[in-house]
Amino acid sequence: MSQRNAGLPSPKRLIYTHIAELGQASKAELLERFAMTSSTMTRLLEEMVSEQLILASGFGPSSGGRRPILYETNPEHGYFFGLEISRFSSSLGFFDVRMNPMSFTRWRMDEAMTPERVVEHVAANMRAILNDHKIDSAKVVGVGIGAVGPLDRERGVIVKPKYFSSPGWVDVPICRMIEEQTGFRAELENGANAALMGEQWAMRGSNPLHMLYVHAGVGLRSAMMSYGQIIHGSLDMEGAIGQMIIQTDGPRLSEDGNFGALEAFVSVQALERLAQSRAKISGGQWNDKLRVPPDRIRYELLLQELRQRNAHVEELFEQAASHLGIGLANMINMLHPETVVLGGALMNSYDRFFETAIGIARKNVYYYPEYEPIFTKGELQEDAVATGAALMVWKKMPV
Repeated sequence: MSQRNAGLPSPKRLIYTHIAELGQASKAELLERFAMTSSTMTRLLEEMVSEQLILASGFGPSSGGRRPILYETNPEHGYFFGLEISRFSSSLGFFDVRMNPMSFTRWRMDEAMTPERVVEHVAANMRAILNDHKIDSAKVVGVGIGAVGPLDRERGVIVKPKYFSSPGWVDVPICRMIEEQTGFRAELENGANAALMGEQWAMRGSNPLHMLYVHAGVGLRSAMMSYGQIIHGSLDMEGAIGQMIIQTDGPRLSEDGNFGALEAFVSVQALERLAQSRAKISGGQWNDKLRVPPDRIRYELLLQELRQRNAHVEELFEQAASHLGIGLANMINMLHPETVVLGGALMNSYDRFFETAIGIARKNVYYYPEYEPIFTKGELQEDAVATGAALMVWKKMPV
């Protein structure tokens, strides 16, 4: 096999993936899609049926002759866990081979959630899920992990993420730890990339190929897909979008960050700092409403005030959304995606946050209205990372 073809999927894998994406397919539909002889297609389909990869699930409508046999993937051929490790909360999903979620559990990442505690918690939940569904652990293909970066994906290590409540999240060999606790093969991916993979799968009916994902929460994360493939840079630093400079003489969020960077205007920490600063400067107007000293203003309190329609806090969030819109426009003008998926805590914090952000972005997209990407919060939303992480393992399942 030549070096050029070494990484290409086999015909069998291509057929299997196409059936999975469609849900059901006939031999005639597959022959229209793939350039191979009828006898070769028949042989491959029979081989996959005998291996229980696919099932002959019924007959399609007749076009004049015999009704065609329809094929679909066998949902019991294998199972997958998808694990999200994030700053506010983490989640564990369990999926069959059709990527149907069979179980989802979520927990807060508080001060007690050290890497060791998280792995113990995950392993216990996996055992309980398999027991509840009466599934043999031998049928689990693997565990996909979508985590906050920076990462070393090749070694399966979470390197040094910021803003975790618990200590110990430095150079964590998370794949090895999961494998030792569970016996399942584990694979690591940047959480933003995993979310984008999950969202693209959920939207596969419309076949989006060029996509941008931006997550706005404790930090800012992004991922890009071109022709259906995730773009990996030379460094796995998903938070780099937060260092995009949008105001040259602006503040910075941390000592190692850029002045005037997007994260200083659009992130949970930025909103907390801005609220604290305004409360100190304006005094009574803010303090009387918030009823806590400025230094004790936290994001959860700001969310409470949003729900009570506090005009000062609403203004704060709308300004953050406007700044995000500028950052989005910069990325869109450079990357030209067809679909932009926006996720994270800030997107769901306030009714007008999403609309304000995309409104500012649209105004600053250079070729608008001739070129206008589709903006969406996604189909999976908070389940996107775990789903995409499991999907990553599914795509590499031996076929």
